Amino acid sequence: MSGKKELRLGARGEDAAAHYLAGQGYAVLARNYRKRFGEVDIVARKDGVLVFVEVKTRSSARFGTPAEAVDRRKRRRISAAALSYVTMHGLEDAPARFDVIEVLSRGGRPSVVHIQDAFAFEEPS
Repeated sequence: MSGKKELRLGARGEDAAAHYLAGQGYAVLARNYRKRFGEVDIVARKDGVLVFVEVKTRSSARFGTPAEAVDRRKRRRISAAALSYVTMHGLEDAPARFDVIEVLSRGGRPSVVHIQDAFAFEEPS
């Protein structure tokens, strides 16, 4: 798949994930929160819990599930960006968790799988 197609697929996956979260009662606080050392695709809140969401979109599961692509390096980068978000917004005492949303897009219809508490905070290196 070409780079532009991958970007469009990823953007559609993030849109589907944000729509799914809103439908489940989450307030989406930020999308694509970027710092030089990492990024969080979606920052949301539900029932007082901050949720940092990594969205992984694929057109097939032929090479494994999308969540399997969230390796240790990626988890550290997400953790670093989440720590920055919490600090910048004065939310150090708020309960938080890290979720992964898998979006499998076949034939233009996204299938969403929400994995809550997918991983723990990993100390950035």
